[in-house]
Amino acid sequence: MAAPPPAPRITKRRVRTRANLLDAAFAVFAAKGFGRVSIEEVCEAAGYSRGAFYSNFDSLDELFFALYRQRADLIADQVSGALAQDGPDLDVPAAVDRVTDVLLLDRDWLLVKTDFLVHAARQPEIAATLLEHRARLRGAIADRLARARGHTELPAVLGDIDAAAHAVVAAYDGVTTRLLLDKDVDAARTWLKQLLTALLTNGSGTTG
Repeated sequence: MAAPPPAPRITKRRVRTRANLLDAAFAVFAAKGFGRVSIEEVCEAAGYSRGAFYSNFDSLDELFFALYRQRADLIADQVSGALAQDGPDLDVPAAVDRVTDVLLLDRDWLLVKTDFLVHAARQPEIAATLLEHRARLRGAIADRLARARGHTELPAVLGDIDAAAHAVVAAYDGVTTRLLLDKDVDAARTWLKQLLTALLTNGSGTTG
């Protein structure tokens, strides 16, 4: 049995090419819509050949997931950083304030993500991969919320920590859908803060 081909060597030039392709793809996706963009258009926007594209990505789907990982990791870092400031215990109302102040609310990204959600919904394999990425973010939130019991009792209606994490992500999804329509980032942050406070503190905004 023949040995598999060696993996491409990671060079600074390759890293830069990949980053430029991602940046160009994001701009084109946001302007035209994920399902309306070809590989050739991404290459033209980035100033590279199809060969450069295929040396980094197998498809536009793979490129999108690279973009998604970037944003998901950024959001997870923002949430984790805001929640970590309380030390071993979690002051939920104060943490909600910090999270909503720093959380990424980028309308261009929301446009791209929404296009891709529709695309993935019609293709089970892609949908499954997207669900895995979303689960990573929920897992990061659930891990930190698990420490809340030492400081604040979460509402019983949430059932458990996983349910709480699902509720947080659902609140974010709902608020960002509104943001797509009214383009009001400040209102989105205010509404998200109100929703998360109500979800995680029985709406009282005070610690137990």
